[in-house]
Amino acid sequence: QVQLVESGGGLVQAGGSLRLSCAASGRTFSSYTMGWFRRTPGKGREFVAVISTNGVSTRYAESVKGRFTLSRDNAKSTLYLQMNRLKLEDTAVYYCNAVNHLASSNPIFGSWGPGTQVTVSS
Repeated sequence: QVQLVESGGGLVQAGGSLRLSCAASGRTFSSYTMGWFRRTPGKGREFVAVISTNGVSTRYAESVKGRFTLSRDNAKSTLYLQMNRLKLEDTAVYYCNAVNHLASSNPIFGSWGPGTQVTVSS
């Protein structure tokens, strides 16, 4: 199993931008379809976006489509989430995990990284 560590979160005003990173250990990162998820006390865990193993194909939750861009660098075993035009409702702890395929929104690793807190203020 790949170990994951998220970073890049912070406090930002509404309308601002942040870039999250997910660093993966192990040599098998490139073989996994990867996704971002977020968790809030009120909504629980929410799917954000997913990217294919080669980075060519992506799929986004409707709530972030057009504002967030997911990418990956398999040579660096790193997943990125560029978040633009942030809204108050984007406030959450963000996590990365693998999924079975591009159409899936279910994480497959039982162990999660520490997550990274994103707080959007008005």
